[in-house]
Amino acid sequence: MSETRKFPQTRFAPPPGATEILLVRHGESAAHVEGESFGLVGGHGDPPLAPIGVEQAELAAQRLLDTGENIAAIYVTTLQRTVQTAAPLAERLGLDPIVEADLREVFLGDWEGGEFRRRVADGDPIALLMYVEQRWDVIPGGEPAHQFRNRVQRGIERIAAAHPDELVVAVVHGGVIGEIMNLATGSTGFAFTGADNASITHVVVTADRWVVRCWNDTSHLSPTFSTAAQPLI
Repeated sequence: MSETRKFPQTRFAPPPGATEILLVRHGESAAHVEGESFGLVGGHGDPPLAPIGVEQAELAAQRLLDTGENIAAIYVTTLQRTVQTAAPLAERLGLDPIVEADLREVFLGDWEGGEFRRRVADGDPIALLMYVEQRWDVIPGGEPAHQFRNRVQRGIERIAAAHPDELVVAVVHGGVIGEIMNLATGSTGFAFTGADNASITHVVVTADRWVVRCWNDTSHLSPTFSTAAQPLI
């Protein structure tokens, strides 16, 4: 008599050649002061981390180290808040962060340099329309949606091509994380925009699909750091 076959549930395993990417949103950046402007890098507002953001960066680094996973590389963008957030992890792992310019934040046109925050806080009619239409390019001079989507996809695909069968960390921006989630899930607009500062999102990139393992994990942060009051980007 043959033995009855059993089929237990199995845990997820990345397929051969896949790249696991842990997306970390940068820590909280410095406040915009009315009448002043953040310095610009390539036209993008470039505030440093606020003191609370520095603390968040340390907590995110410790969480990533505690996983015990072998992190092959750390990616950052052209903007200093991502470099500063990645610094504690890079130092402990002895890795030099790699700049992936295509994963910089969405360009906010006339509202760069901190103006975006003021307009949203004041309930500017264009800001309200932006939320209704769920499009950054409602902002005057804002980056066209298709251009933003295409460059974010290029950036992720470039990282994946460089790291088959490896795990990497990419410290990026809220709008970028939202767009990556749209690409992975087929969602649109602001469905996934608003990831908390120093949160961790896990995606697995394969040749034919992107798999979402988790979004906006803030279990390493105190409730003070992970609130619904944080800005979109």
